[in-house]
This record gives sequence, structure tokens and C-alpha cells, in this order.
Amino acid sequence: MRRCLTITMALATMLFGSCTTRSTSEQESRPNIVYILADDMGYGDVSCYYADGKTTTPNIDRLASQGMRFTDAHSPSSVCTPTRYALLTGDYAWRSRLATGVLRGYGRSLIDPNTPTVASFLQGQGYHTGVVGKWHLGLDWHVMAGHEEALNPGSYGVRDNGMVTDMQPEHIDFSVPPTGGPLSRGFNYSYILPASLDMDPYCYLENDTLTELPSAETPGNDLTTGYTGAFWRPGKMAPSFKFDQVLLNFRDKAIEYLTARSRESQPFFLYVPLAGPHTPWVPTQEYKGKSGAGAYGDFVVMVDDVVGQIVASLDRLNLSENTIVIFASDNGPFWRPNMIERYDHRAAGPWRGMKADAYEGGHRVPFIVRWPGKITPGTVSEAPTTLTNLAATCAEILGAEFPAGHARDSYSILPILRGQSERPANQDAIVHHSSMGHFAVRKGEWKLIDRPGSGGFSEPATYTPGPGEPEGQLYNLADDPGETKNLYDSLPSKVEELKETLRQLQAL
Repeated sequence: MRRCLTITMALATMLFGSCTTRSTSEQESRPNIVYILADDMGYGDVSCYYADGKTTTPNIDRLASQGMRFTDAHSPSSVCTPTRYALLTGDYAWRSRLATGVLRGYGRSLIDPNTPTVASFLQGQGYHTGVVGKWHLGLDWHVMAGHEEALNPGSYGVRDNGMVTDMQPEHIDFSVPPTGGPLSRGFNYSYILPASLDMDPYCYLENDTLTELPSAETPGNDLTTGYTGAFWRPGKMAPSFKFDQVLLNFRDKAIEYLTARSRESQPFFLYVPLAGPHTPWVPTQEYKGKSGAGAYGDFVVMVDDVVGQIVASLDRLNLSENTIVIFASDNGPFWRPNMIERYDHRAAGPWRGMKADAYEGGHRVPFIVRWPGKITPGTVSEAPTTLTNLAATCAEILGAEFPAGHARDSYSILPILRGQSERPANQDAIVHHSSMGHFAVRKGEWKLIDRPGSGGFSEPATYTPGPGEPEGQLYNLADDPGETKNLYDSLPSKVEELKETLRQLQAL
């Protein structure tokens, strides 16, 4: 009996050992993914990107020292909603029903229910998926009986193509949970702010259900500052909503999610779109005076600390070794020339323009990836990439195919992360889109903007060229990174080449 018991125990040990090895192998081939997206944080706000700035970001800098920092990374759009759409779907948002601009707080769901997202794809690969933060991709709020015409083209906030970008809150029944939210777009868990922190309704939804009805009203704040400072619009809000606590709430909910997942063997994807340093600039007392760039800079420092605490929780929960951490910003900063002069801080770093623009300052963003054991710490990549590349990268990591006909603008950066390539394969060019619909196409060192002006917040935004003035803009970013020398009229063959590249990409 002792001999049989010994043999049985030996077999059990061998079986258990092989199962453990197989489980570890599966975990390594299916890493956890945490994607932290700052809101309106500029290239020059992150100190490891721009040492001359008046903000310090030690936690984001540390993340860069542990992974790969990209210096030529871009948001697909220069404003919020379209970038979030492209990040999750792998398609540029101008292919959707929102060709220009952004949604407001009562805008309806932008992602078509038949469009796969990174979250739904990862669900299909066995992942648990969560989102904690600013959604800004629309919710299908419940329309009161008798007000269905509010959804018709020509009504307030409804475009000719039927896209509802906003609604009157008095037409909405907030006692009924909205549909079309994260749970129906591939997420198992969600805790979200509907839109930007300066857009009503000011409230949270957990698993697509309001945690508190927006039964109170706010008169707004800093309404005459030109959309700066502690600015937020008037509107409906939950009675207990506190603007300066939103970042901290997102931090706590993200860590709660990570803590829960640490107890499970299932891989996870956590998307954390933060609500700062977008307006309102509301750093808590702990962070006031921590920068040389006023309330905005202090809010940047607060965002950095929140990023650091989320990343530190991965270490504390023993999740770091098999977790990819990605940090990026959804577009450039809202930082006007008078603010540069006042604080001597260039939130966009060396680049021209700011948020909403077709210029580099509108869409060149910090982008950092940490993956222990796979990415050499402290590496820097000059590869041109966009946030749209998440879908294809996840698919290659898992050895799977994203659903055919989707993620048309997504190219895997996995070989770059592994040090095997300097450019994304098959990515011939990248496209940027301003808030007003200016297209910019980038190919190598050449960048074409299809019309005059910034297409965004920088003046002039747009204008009709006079006699002898160029009808568009062409820049060589290698020779002229500040986009100061327009070569549009002097190099017509290059202009036509880039126009044709843009036409081909638009036709996909």
C-alpha cells in the first residue's frame, strides 16, 4: 500500500506540475493589459519628453524608464470623442457618423452595436474587461414618451445623418438606465463619467446604471475664463458630485478592479480613461502649488500621481510581471499662447498648435508601453504610430485575427515593442483629423494638411486663400518640426502624392 501510495503521489505531483507549467505558459501568452489614457495632456507636460516644462511627472517618467517611450506617437484626432472611438475600434472616427467635432453629455452611442471593439475582441479571447473613467462615446438615454421627435434630424443636437450629438435633458427619463453603454460594447465591468468633466450631466454610472440620479443643478463655474481654470458648464448633476474628487474616484475604482482580478486566473483588460488634466482644472489641496504652470500644471501633477498609484497597485498585487501597461493622452493640450507667455510653459512642447488643431501640437502625444521581460527598459522609439494601433497589436500578441472588415486603420506595433522592427509593417501613412474636419496625412517626414488654417483652436482656424496664397499646407517635419515653412506651392508633385495617399486611405 505504501508503494502504491508513493506511486500515486508521484503521478499526482507530475500531473500537477505539468498543469502548473501549462497554466503559466497560457498566462504569458495572454498578458493582462492596462491602458491609461490622460485627457488633454500635452507632449510638453511630461517631463521625460520635455525637460524645459514647468510640470514634473516622476511617475510617468518612471514608467518610461521601465519600458519604451515613443517620440512620434499620435492621437488619431485632435479632440476627445473621435480618438476614443478609434482607440477602441481600430477605425478612424471620420469613417463613423461623427465626421467632425465631439459628442456632448447627452449624445447617443457612437459605436455601432455591430462594430467589434478591442474589449469585445479580448472578451472572445477569454479576457475579463473593465473600463473606469471618462467614456465620452455616447449613451442611449431613455427618451420620455411624447418626445421621440428629439431624435429626428433637424432637432436640437441631431445632425443630418441622424447622429445625435446632444439632447435637451428635459426630454430624458433618468430613472430608466440608458442603453448602448460599455456593457454592450465589450466590457464586463464599467464605472464611468458620461462625457468630459466640464459637460453635464455630472454623475457616475456603474455597470450602465446611474449610481445617483442627477437631480441637482449647477450654475456652472468660471464661465468667463475662456474655457480655462475651474471651468464647467451649467447643468444637471448628482447631489453628491464633487469635481475635485473625480480623479480620485477613478483611481480607487481602478484599484478595486485590479484587486478583484488579482484573485482570479483569468487575464484582464482594464481601460482607464482619466478625466484630467482637461477642464475644470481642480487639483485638490495636496497638489496646489506643485508646478510652475498654475492650476493646470498642478492638475497635471495630480494626474501623474494617480497614474503612479494605479501602477503601484500592480506591483503590490503581484500583477506587474505579466501585465502590459500603456500610457497615452487622447490629444494635445488646451493651452493658448497667452498661457505660454504667462507661465513660460509649453504644454505642447516644441510642437506648433494645441488641442483641436491639425498641427503637431494637436495630436502628437506622449505614448509609453511597459511590458516586463518583453520590452527592454529605458528604450526610445522614433516609430510613427497612432493610438488606433491597439486592436492589431492585441491581435498579434494573442496570435488571433481581429474580425474581418474591421480595424482598418490599425497596425501592430508588437515587433517594435520586441525590438525587431523600427516601423509598423504595412502602415504606409497615418492620418490626423482636426476638430473642424481638416485632414492631415503623414508619410515619412512629409506632412500634408488639406486646407489653410489650424482647423481647431489656434488662429486662424480656417480661411479662404487669396490670390497667390497656397490652398493647403505641406511641411517637412525632419527639416522643419515647427511647421513654419509651407512648401505647398513649391513642391506640387509631393502635394499630389500625399493627396493620392489620403484618397486611398479614405477609400478603405
